[in-house]
Amino acid sequence: MVSETFRNLSDEKKEKIAKALLKEFSTYPLAKAQVARIVKDAGIARGAFYKYFGDLKDAYGYLYSLAMKKVHMGPPTRLKEFDPEFFYKMTVDFINQTENSIYFDLIKLHLSQNQAFIGEDEKQKDAFLNLNSQVWAAMVLTHEAIDLALFDKKNKAKILKRYHESLCLLQRK
Repeated sequence: MVSETFRNLSDEKKEKIAKALLKEFSTYPLAKAQVARIVKDAGIARGAFYKYFGDLKDAYGYLYSLAMKKVHMGPPTRLKEFDPEFFYKMTVDFINQTENSIYFDLIKLHLSQNQAFIGEDEKQKDAFLNLNSQVWAAMVLTHEAIDLALFDKKNKAKILKRYHESLCLLQRK
């Protein structure tokens, strides 16, 4: 968890720390990340790092959350009913934003290694399990399409076409 001390830092200092975190977590999976490299790049004392974050997982969580806010460009929208076109547009926008962002390598490492390492957020898991069947299936397809498209740029168009077709199959007549 990010401390109140960190939240009270100047924007400039927070930005410097965030850049050091981004460099570390975009280069190394969480299991191989080192506080020593982060504090050196950020120009802060090791003790200050632990004053700001409980551990590397907390620092990673802070940065990943920051990345998702920037890439998603807004709060998540709750659907009243299933809309395949909404899901498709949201996913394509996310992929395009990710590919063109400073967070691209971070997100790829998250999907390939860190996601399994940090485990599941229980609140998010509960919310996911309470979705209606169409939205749940669309979310599963969405996450898979994102994963495939980010790692296979050559087949991105085919992946997104298949994803769109699959979403349309979920829509009840």
